[in-house]
Amino acid sequence: GLPRSASPLLSQAGIDTIHVGEIGYSKAEDQEILFLAKEKKRVVVTLDADFHTLLALSNATSPSVIRIRIERLKAVAMTKLLLSILPECENDLVKGAVVTVDAHRLRLRLLPLL
Repeated sequence: GLPRSASPLLSQAGIDTIHVGEIGYSKAEDQEILFLAKEKKRVVVTLDADFHTLLALSNATSPSVIRIRIERLKAVAMTKLLLSILPECENDLVKGAVVTVDAHRLRLRLLPLL
């Protein structure tokens, strides 16, 4: 659900970014994406609530997931949003966390979700 064109914008801003579409995972199951992210030590950014649910059900400690709860953001707006929140939660994302971002707040919970 995230704009594919946000990936190069984030990369230009110094964020090591890969869109699932760039690596043939655009139709992958959520569980496959989580497995790959854990293996590659990546953070998943998604519009999908299922990622947080899967992490909670499995008592996982990684990968970290950022869920954006703002619909229809274009690439530039998505990039600005992520660049504004990453400094606030970067250390927790390294440890293992789930972050939910809506129009008015950011909620962060460390993994595992109990």
